This record gives sequence, structure tokens and C-alpha cells, in this order.
Amino acid sequence: MTTRIDRRMAKLKAEGRPALVTYIMGGDPDYDTSLSIMKGLPASGSDIIELGMPFSDPMADGPAIQAAGLRALKGGQTLARTLKMASEFRAGDDETPIVLMGYYNPIYIYGVDRFLADAKASGIDGLIVVDLPPEMDEELCIPALKAGVNFIRLATPTTDDKRLPKVLENTSGFVYYVSMTGITGSALADTAKVSAAVTRIKGHTALPVCVGFGVKTAEQARVIGASADGVVVGTAIVNAIANVLGPKGEKTADPAEAVATLVSGLAQGVRTARLAAAE
Repeated sequence: MTTRIDRRMAKLKAEGRPALVTYIMGGDPDYDTSLSIMKGLPASGSDIIELGMPFSDPMADGPAIQAAGLRALKGGQTLARTLKMASEFRAGDDETPIVLMGYYNPIYIYGVDRFLADAKASGIDGLIVVDLPPEMDEELCIPALKAGVNFIRLATPTTDDKRLPKVLENTSGFVYYVSMTGITGSALADTAKVSAAVTRIKGHTALPVCVGFGVKTAEQARVIGASADGVVVGTAIVNAIANVLGPKGEKTADPAEAVATLVSGLAQGVRTARLAAAE
């Protein structure tokens, strides 16, 4: 199968630059605002969109993304509404890849077969389900691949060469390298160690390797992008939304504009990554 993710990563490889992968929580701070933010991402320089599925027990998420999930849930966001968001985005953009990211529980409750059919119909290209290890591939990974949806796996600093082949076994689209142990939004990892880890993972797979967890600025995106095939930014974007919300959730400025400004800067950093590395 060839998905939008495969086509986008191949295109960027031909251009000689890494991807900017941007994460937003579906429904944060409300459905309409979230959809507006999502629609503005490609024009701001996002190459791939990760769309968070809000969940009440997000064990891998840091405080900022947990708070975003709670705002979304309080606003009535559900998995069905997150799929609807993707579908409405697709009505105006049939090129930008969308990856759903979250936890297995909402998908299990929704029903795997129904979820995959609806995800495919909504224009979803890939899944990142952080609490499903390779030993549980029959639950969702294998059915997703059969449905033509990429299943993107996380690798971490503790994923050694013995474990890595198992992690990569049914992975497709790209490998998401979590650049540190711990939760989202932590401090940026040592870039030399990140570069070495990317090289090590590439020794096991031909898939692109995207790096996330901790990237907040254009300069960090530039440094990480020098060795990685993609740079993933989530917490900084979620914080940009939170920073224009008042104590009762009222908007003090336009969240879509705040995100667009941040993403434009990050995109500039990513686009100069290889140029700086070549100098």
C-alpha cells in the first residue's frame, strides 16, 4: 500500500529536507476552533498533522497535553467528532497526511472494525497508539495495515538493538523516535545522542525516522532536523493555544493565529536544517 504519508515523506526526501510534523488535540479548546487551527496548519508549513484523540487517562502525556485533552472532553469531543474533524479538513485538503494519535481504549470501545472503516472514510492515513506494544499487533496493527492505514510505532532511548526489530516488525509510514524517557513536553534531549539514535534505527529499517518530545523552538527544530527525517512538535503548539485562553477558557486572542505564528517559525527552522548541516 502507498499512503499520503509515504508520498509526502518521499517528496520531502527528494527535496532534501525533513518533515515538520505538528500535533494538536482534537477538540481543543472547542470543536470549531480546533478545526480552524487544523485547517491553518498546512499553509503555516506543517507537512504532516498528528490529531490527538482525547482520553481521560493519558498516561504518556505531560501536563500541557493532559490539560488540552480535558478541555476537549469538557467541550464534548469524542472519537466520532475527532473523525468528523478529519473528514471536514479533508473536504478542503486531500494531500496533507493525518495521523491519529492516542490510546487504545477509545478505539476498543468504538469497535476496531468500525473504527478502521470510519477512519479510512474520514481520510486518516496513520495511527500512533502509544499503549499497544508489538505483542498486541493482532488487536489493531494488523487490521489497520490490511485496511490501508499506516501503523506508526514509537522507539525510545531504552529500545535496544535486541528489541528494535520486534518494534519495527509491522511498523509503516515512519518510525517515531521519542528522544527521551518520560512524558511529553520534557526538556530537549542531547542532540548528539539523538543523531546517534537516528543512525542506529536507520541501521534496522528503510523507514523515515521522525523525532519528537521536547522540541519547542525553531532553533531546536533546525538542530534535530539536521539528522532526522522529521521533527515532531506537540506541547509547544498546545501551549500556544492555552496561552490565549483565560481562566474560564475564554479566548483572549485567536488560537489559530497563535498556532500559525509558532508553526511558521518552526517550519523555517526545519527548512534550514540541512542547509546549516551542509555548511
